[in-house]
Amino acid sequence: MLAFFKYYNFFSDSFSNLIEQLGFHSNLHTLQIILPVGISFYTFQSLSYSIDIYRGKIKPTNSFISFMTFVSFFPQLVAGPIERASDLLPQFLKARTFKSEHLVSGLRFILYGLFKKMVIADRLSYFVNHIYATPEKFDGSVLLIATFMFGIQIYCDFSGYSDIAIGSARLLGFDLMQNFKTPYLAKSFQEFWRRWHISLSTWFRDYVYIPLGGNRVSQSRWIFNILLTFTLSGLWHGASLTFIIWGFLHGFLLVIEHLISKFISLTKKLSWIGFVTTFVIVNLIWVFFRADSLDQSIYILSSFRNLNMDFVSKGVTFFSENNEFREFSISILASFPLFIILEVLIRQTDFNSLIIKRTTIFRWSVYLILAFYILIFGVLNAAPQFIYFQF
Repeated sequence: MLAFFKYYNFFSDSFSNLIEQLGFHSNLHTLQIILPVGISFYTFQSLSYSIDIYRGKIKPTNSFISFMTFVSFFPQLVAGPIERASDLLPQFLKARTFKSEHLVSGLRFILYGLFKKMVIADRLSYFVNHIYATPEKFDGSVLLIATFMFGIQIYCDFSGYSDIAIGSARLLGFDLMQNFKTPYLAKSFQEFWRRWHISLSTWFRDYVYIPLGGNRVSQSRWIFNILLTFTLSGLWHGASLTFIIWGFLHGFLLVIEHLISKFISLTKKLSWIGFVTTFVIVNLIWVFFRADSLDQSIYILSSFRNLNMDFVSKGVTFFSENNEFREFSISILASFPLFIILEVLIRQTDFNSLIIKRTTIFRWSVYLILAFYILIFGVLNAAPQFIYFQF
């Protein structure tokens, strides 16, 4: 079902182009069909249920309603987290009673999720969409800033949705898995993938990477396993060559990092090198994720070759000379410091756990500050969809 709805047109077009390059004529046609919302997520969730039963890790449920609720649980239906039956199904079979701590913790998750989505992601989307719509009109400095802003946008957009989903489920008495753990504070590519879209990365680890042999094979076979797993991960995100390249590059970076680590080991004092390297390269690779085509990706990346040390000043000049971005600049400059502080504080935990350990005055101060930022700087009308709805 997933292959038909999501990938038929992609492979049909690719095969037609190959046939035509060989000098033959192709009569293959694409299908004018609408992609079902959330199909990638609930397909993978259903697959995990079937595979775990086959492996003997769980037993089939006798409740059809519980199974269908597991597959279509509305808080995380359209964009995850991708839950495992062993964690979520038993929760449907338990009698639940109202608990005030579920209500409070759920609202905390929702509050921080709304802040990241409405104040950070939706504001950044205005600038990023404007630049990426016509990248040929801007120089490398502006394109570079837009690329890094997209990196922050997609993180706040998707992690914001995940927090809202987790909070919504918590209101009903259900616990969903944490999907993000401040990935941009990672000090290596391996750590980044332990912190980014955790439900998807662990799914590919358990159902693709490990069955291929994982790391208990020869080095050449391990390299193949990593590259294949991440290439498939890229393809999962979208039926496009740009997504495939994005996934392959992340696998390639993990291989390079592993090989280098055999000769070079960064100490804690030099861990900042790993942080800077990971942050910069991960954000540069987002070009393939965000660009509309491979040609556009190559154009944007090639524009970075002409950068010099004054690209920051060029960026500042761009914003100061364009009045249409004045409100955007004020909102981001006011919101970013708060966002960064909160991300640093929750590096080893989550927002709910951070707040619950603090004093009442501190907790309510954070609540009111976040609510104020949402009302003042949040995009309250004409807000864009969540990015991962398209997958």
